[in-house]
Amino acid sequence: MVGLRGYPPAVLPALDDAAVGQWCRAAVAVLSAARSRIDDLNVFPVPDGDTGTNLLATAEAAVAALDEAGEGGTEPAWALLARGAVLGARGNSGTILAQLWRGLADQLAGQPPADGPTLAAALQKAADTAYGAVADPEEGTFLTVARAGAEAAVAAVAAGHAALGEVVRAAADGARAALEATPGQLTVLRDAGVVDAGGAGLCLVLDALVTTVTGVEPDRPSLARRPERGHPHHAHDHGDLPHQPPAGPGSEVQYLLADSDEAAVARLHERLAALGDSLVVVGVDTPGGREWNVHVHVADVGAAIEAGIEAGRPYRISVTPLAPVRPPAPVPDARAVVAIVPDGGLTRLFADEGAAVVPCGPDGVPEDDVLAAVLGSGAAGVVVLPNDPTLTALASRAAERAREEGRDVAVVPTRSPVQGLAALAVHDPSRRFGDDVITMAEAAAATRWAQLTVAEQEALTSAGRCEPGDVLGSAEGDVLLIGAEPVAVACELLDRMLSAGGELVTLVVGPDAELADAVCAHLARTHPTVEVARYDGAPAGVPLQVGVE
Repeated sequence: MVGLRGYPPAVLPALDDAAVGQWCRAAVAVLSAARSRIDDLNVFPVPDGDTGTNLLATAEAAVAALDEAGEGGTEPAWALLARGAVLGARGNSGTILAQLWRGLADQLAGQPPADGPTLAAALQKAADTAYGAVADPEEGTFLTVARAGAEAAVAAVAAGHAALGEVVRAAADGARAALEATPGQLTVLRDAGVVDAGGAGLCLVLDALVTTVTGVEPDRPSLARRPERGHPHHAHDHGDLPHQPPAGPGSEVQYLLADSDEAAVARLHERLAALGDSLVVVGVDTPGGREWNVHVHVADVGAAIEAGIEAGRPYRISVTPLAPVRPPAPVPDARAVVAIVPDGGLTRLFADEGAAVVPCGPDGVPEDDVLAAVLGSGAAGVVVLPNDPTLTALASRAAERAREEGRDVAVVPTRSPVQGLAALAVHDPSRRFGDDVITMAEAAAATRWAQLTVAEQEALTSAGRCEPGDVLGSAEGDVLLIGAEPVAVACELLDRMLSAGGELVTLVVGPDAELADAVCAHLARTHPTVEVARYDGAPAGVPLQVGVE
């Protein structure tokens, strides 16, 4: 710890809630300024640029949680910081940063303001738990830098340099020294002439802590950019875990998991570890119970999501192709279908039918995700199924951008997942592309769609005024029925739809198995000649979706 006694005296003797918030905001500022530089460092496991972006998004989510609570809140800042970071974490680097903050919160939330020895011990514990959150950690990575910083802080206290300012400087200096050593631990870093990207971001976060505590910004050289090389530029690397992605292009799958427990999450961890790599699972307590952020790179997206469904309730699902930024030249005559699908069990159903799935959460879906799925398919002809009338324009914009890249893209304006399933069922890549698009569009148009929802507020509908809690039966987007019992509304809705004829009824049901059983029994009794196909996975808040062909 040479030189510690030469530093200015600490401005803060301990980290209180106000200082925690100040540190988090300072971390956002430095990560924002350095985002592109950190992104540029990515060379492992494939060269890209999103580690800086992911770290920044995670820190911003932590600040948002602090801001939402406001100054008058009673919950400790450490707990808010950890929850915001875990629930908003993105990518490997962001998820591990969230784990570090959660580890600190486990030790410091609800306790007196942390002095030097207390913070040093908490940093050590947080680094240990971060290693435990990663399925197969290796040295020369983000984790190495975190552990080195914690060990330097503990060593400073042991050497008698226990003031908070001395401890945080020791941690930042130790992390920076470990960062500079990462090229000697991983060959890919040495060959590229860079340090680990995730570790570089963590060093900036620790430097922000030094600035918060001492009022003096550490004097560091700027992060060196990656030397220009002739390697092809690949997408979606995180730089913090050393494992190669699965064979084939693969995808990054990330989701939040609720309604689960430690035993189920342990089984999920084991299953995902067998499916892929870059696996990080981080849990945090929320007002509604414990939730987990799950991140993994896999070749089988559907299996990863199905594992989450078996473990609890996955939501805010994101799937990002681990595809080249410069997409491969399209394969002549190759075809693909890209389907935008609500979060939940339907994602597996569409994937099993051969579609490239872009999950859509309550806040919608980014246009760039649709474009990435189209380009990442490698197909010369791609059909996009929006499966929601509000997403057709977005799908069309993504398609137009893909055409500029030389792809032949058509949007079949499906207005419901049941129409998307009907279109997918008749997809035939052996047809001429234009003929296949027409056939899929005709199948979608011939499928009448309806659904059950529950009113959240009083409103005037085409069937009259509804009150909160009323069951609404709608067809083609218009409310036809208002009732109190889901089974009665569902059965009457189906009777109305089948009065105009129909040979096949597709049911996509939510978690209410009794509703689904009652509807199937009604169809068998009242419409015995109609074929029924039943699937699980209706979107959240939709007890039943119906398609009639």
